[in-house]
Amino acid sequence: MNENIKNNAEKMPDLLCVSPSPHIKSTDTTRSIMIDVLIALIPAFAWGVYMMGLRALVIGLLSVICCVLFEAGVQFILHRPVTVSDCSAAVTGLIFAMNLPVTVPLWMPVVGSFFAIVVVKQLFGGIGKNIVNPALAARVFLFSAWAGQMSRFTAPGNPVSSLRITLGDVDAVTGATPLAALKNGVVPSATVGDMLIGNIGGSIGEVSAVLLLLGGVYLIVRRVITWHIPVAYLGSVALITFLFPQTGTGGMFMLYELMAGGLVLGAFFMATDYVTSPITPVGRLLFGVGCGGITVLIRYFGSYPEGVSFAILIMNLLVWYLDLAGMPKRFGAVGEKVSKK
Repeated sequence: MNENIKNNAEKMPDLLCVSPSPHIKSTDTTRSIMIDVLIALIPAFAWGVYMMGLRALVIGLLSVICCVLFEAGVQFILHRPVTVSDCSAAVTGLIFAMNLPVTVPLWMPVVGSFFAIVVVKQLFGGIGKNIVNPALAARVFLFSAWAGQMSRFTAPGNPVSSLRITLGDVDAVTGATPLAALKNGVVPSATVGDMLIGNIGGSIGEVSAVLLLLGGVYLIVRRVITWHIPVAYLGSVALITFLFPQTGTGGMFMLYELMAGGLVLGAFFMATDYVTSPITPVGRLLFGVGCGGITVLIRYFGSYPEGVSFAILIMNLLVWYLDLAGMPKRFGAVGEKVSKK
């Protein structure tokens, strides 16, 4: 009998063989996913370098290099496997740099990179275990400690190429951003076309809405992210600002709010972080709506004109509850009880 069973098993095709879970497999790796994110970010970052000068490139390279070195150093000290080849630290460094003004002192990307990698990521156990987005946490940390340096943005047509700049040099090239104008109840001097292309002031990687949108679409097409969070985030901001404009007409005010600041960058590249966002579709939709509502609330009533970073960090802390709310019921379950039939 046993011999017959063995012979029949050898004749079975491979598709009938049962293997241990997981049964759904993918060729995607952390490295391939992070490379896709870098590819999606580079056009918007390159435009920031073009508009703001070579100093922007230096800040970007400095942030990426420091994040990689800090991650390798901490993993070596803690006797963990060194995993910098997965490019996750490089992605953190580039996103962090894109959230910085080009006028910040060069020591600030170093301090911010240390905070993002060592404090927020590695001290919580490394990739997959941090509870908030490291790049955003570092940006908020720098803003809390050095608000003046983090609030000076270059005006269009004033690139900064010098590595060493004084306060006088900074004051000569800074200007009000569209988001700051909206905060003061004034229609920005920049047109919607300027904001779409990126001919405005702001952080290094947040000025070109069209390039950020193209990068986000690339990630969706590549199935690196899903549409749920970006659509819910941008849609909720669009709806609230259209219904309750603070200046001008609802449609025009809505367009300015959508393309000003770091909203598009945050919706596609930071709110969708695998580790700090929900895994269920319903949870992702709730996450995006929450980010949108808090962003508008801070922009309208907060002392700081931007609310994207704070909104995403707040919602990061609620991910467990959102996944719990969006968890599908077990097959055969009736309410809280499972049928015995």
